[in-house]
Amino acid sequence: MDPRLEYKLAMTRRHFFSRTATGLGAAALGACMNPSIFAGDLAAGSEPQSFGVMPALHHAPKAKRVIWMFMADGPSQLDLWDYKPNLAEYYDKDLPESIRNGQRITTMTSGQARFPVAPSMFKFAQHGQHGAWISELLPEMAGVADDICIIKSMNTDAINHDPAITFITTGSEIPGRPSLGAWLSYGIGSPNQDLPSFVVLISRLTAGGANQALFSRMWASGFLPTKHAGVSMRSSGDPVLYLSNPPGVSGNVRRQMLDDLGELNQERLADLGDPEIAARISQYEMAFRMQTSVPELTDISQEPKHVLDMYGPEVSQPGSFAYNCLMARRLAERGVRFTQVFLRGWDHHGNLPGSIRPMAKACDQPCAALIKDLKQRGMLEDTLLVWGGEFGRTVYSQGTLAKDNYGRDHHPRNFTMWMAGAGVKPGMVHGQTDDFSYNITENPVHVHDLNATILHLLGINHEKLTYRAQGRDFRLTDIHGKIVKDILV
Repeated sequence: MDPRLEYKLAMTRRHFFSRTATGLGAAALGACMNPSIFAGDLAAGSEPQSFGVMPALHHAPKAKRVIWMFMADGPSQLDLWDYKPNLAEYYDKDLPESIRNGQRITTMTSGQARFPVAPSMFKFAQHGQHGAWISELLPEMAGVADDICIIKSMNTDAINHDPAITFITTGSEIPGRPSLGAWLSYGIGSPNQDLPSFVVLISRLTAGGANQALFSRMWASGFLPTKHAGVSMRSSGDPVLYLSNPPGVSGNVRRQMLDDLGELNQERLADLGDPEIAARISQYEMAFRMQTSVPELTDISQEPKHVLDMYGPEVSQPGSFAYNCLMARRLAERGVRFTQVFLRGWDHHGNLPGSIRPMAKACDQPCAALIKDLKQRGMLEDTLLVWGGEFGRTVYSQGTLAKDNYGRDHHPRNFTMWMAGAGVKPGMVHGQTDDFSYNITENPVHVHDLNATILHLLGINHEKLTYRAQGRDFRLTDIHGKIVKDILV
């Protein structure tokens, strides 16, 4: 590790104040005698503020916070967003080799004798001023078509779930790298010191969902200090493990215990200089503050009825996707920098029509409500919303094909996501695919491009937010990534 960085990490608040008391006193005296000394720059917004290791943002941000509704397991773009009316004439015909062109496929379909084309059985219609084609499965999202930017040309390197989710969340298929939220916590932090910078909400399984496992490394800090890892909030019991004091332990007793433990840890830190000890001290203090902030956060009893109705009937059920979308808005209001809401269950290798209906229903209204809710509060203009999963689905059927039933395999070559809010052009469609939704024909957007664009909207140059580990500088986008300027205001 860089000795200068290690020194900064080891410099605790207590050491800072003890070693700079005279200087701070002089500064305070100067400010009292002449308040204009320190006024002006921040008020004028000449130097965008950072609460992390970055002394200031690289440029003026459009977004103050991000909410990513992560549709884990690969939703079918063909049945939701990517309308292909000409596929009807190809029903049950083999996918032309000129389209596949020898591209790799998973072992789940590689043994099939043929690859029959399966047109979507769902109806599409145009919505919004720009006439975006949206499936009948998403009637509420169709109503906010003018507020979102639909990206049809997403693509990724990974073809299976675990490496694909690891890749899009951390920038690498190899486990162990910091996630996007951890990079943001490390780089620019959060203005709210009573809640984590990075919060993860995992929605309960929906009927019809076919899900893969989610691992905590997808919101982990990797080689960054552990205090930057995402904090997962639970749907039952304490929202965060061990948030409540055990029987017989009062808040004062807990405070005294943490003070004594802090002194021991400070002594150990002085002996070893291990930055992880400083991170542990910080985490204990955050946990203590969360004992007050989290119960207030999760109490939705004061939410107006019309707001709750907007999110749908499941909003009052902790752990539902609707409840978690409302929580995401409440976290955004309190300054949390990055919230990732997971909805698993889109892994429809078989019986897709029967399974995708309840998944779409669970997702549709809460997503549209979140857009409307943020918009009516004046928060959409500085909150970036991202919707999508790790990859898409094939045009050919996995297994038996019937008019009213089919399945789809993994497809990394193209898939659809949407973005909305801070700095993103509303009411537009970016990118196009061929007649089979198999290859991108216009404006490809790679996973690294997506992450570079998200960082850009937050005022971060993705090439400059780095961390030195294992003898080299790492960044979220590795050596890749370009900002998708065409979708930006």
